[in-house]
Amino acid sequence: MTKREEIDIKLQRLRNLMKEQKLSAIYLKRQDNFSWLTCGGKNYVGIGEMGNCGLLVTLDAQYSLTNSIENTRMVDEEKLEELGFPLHFGIWHDAGWEAATIKKLGGNALAFDHGSSLGSNVAALVQQLRFSLTEGELDRYRELGYLASLSVEETLASLRPGVTEYEVIGRLSEILASNGLVFHSAMAAADERISLYRHPIATEKRIKSRCQLGGNFSMGGLIVCLSRYVNFVPVSTELRKQLRLNQEIDLIFMKNSIPGKSFQHPFLAGKKAYEERGFGKEFDLHHQGGPIGYVPRDYRVDFSHEGIIQENQAFCWNPSITGTKSEDTIIAKSSGLEFITRPIIFPKAEIKVEGETYTRADILEK
Repeated sequence: MTKREEIDIKLQRLRNLMKEQKLSAIYLKRQDNFSWLTCGGKNYVGIGEMGNCGLLVTLDAQYSLTNSIENTRMVDEEKLEELGFPLHFGIWHDAGWEAATIKKLGGNALAFDHGSSLGSNVAALVQQLRFSLTEGELDRYRELGYLASLSVEETLASLRPGVTEYEVIGRLSEILASNGLVFHSAMAAADERISLYRHPIATEKRIKSRCQLGGNFSMGGLIVCLSRYVNFVPVSTELRKQLRLNQEIDLIFMKNSIPGKSFQHPFLAGKKAYEERGFGKEFDLHHQGGPIGYVPRDYRVDFSHEGIIQENQAFCWNPSITGTKSEDTIIAKSSGLEFITRPIIFPKAEIKVEGETYTRADILEK
């Protein structure tokens, strides 16, 4: 699938939405939506900020709008005009240029993927258009999953006792960058901090016996999530058993992420799996994850989410038991789940759940 073919599919989804909502145009400027529509483009200077280039889609045309700072890069490197988005730009200090151009090109029934006085905010509706990944996106996602898994595992394999959590994140950053990836979040925990904190932001603490490393990692706008462990002392029977039970719970979430089913289907199945394994109280101690793709989680699924799982939708569930967490990114398919992140150089464990056997990452012992 070429990028132009992929863009045509996404433009059709947007135009169908416009017809349903009786809109003349939709303006996308958020980083996630820009990356989605341009097949991996970057319209940002800093991750997390509003983008510096927007995409205006009407019923019969599409355009890109930016300022005099970004216009050259948008043409030369993002190749927006080659992708079918003729570029319009204004002087960076002209505060009214963007709004005037949107109204001129887009008509009177405007919508945005962010708040604007010019029209309605349809960010939640656009988000749903991203859920079912195209074949082109799946190809890029598989590459990202491999590189992210390898980066995390290579980082942990390089560690020795005495290294600080800060240094762990530094090594991870270097390896990610060498593979063309960035992180949206990266958390490292040494020893007792693994059990104390579900979100262990790195500190100056030095590793003695164990280290947990995980986070959300991005390339071309797509994001995967995973976590791994390294031990510098023998893994106890109790710890290994707990990790296996944690991974079984994770696999129950994954197996029940079935296209056509509600988000509640895997969510409730996972909750039951906690209870059946004697860890019911752990369910309340951390969110369980949910759909992923162009943001670290589209939703952290709870009892309020009734959306329908789409074919080729990405998920990262992250069930945890105090001291362990199981976390990898998958694709939900009618034919069965596909692992996007997976053990690459780490030891593997074969885990059987409901009659099927799956390969998951084991703890690396050094």
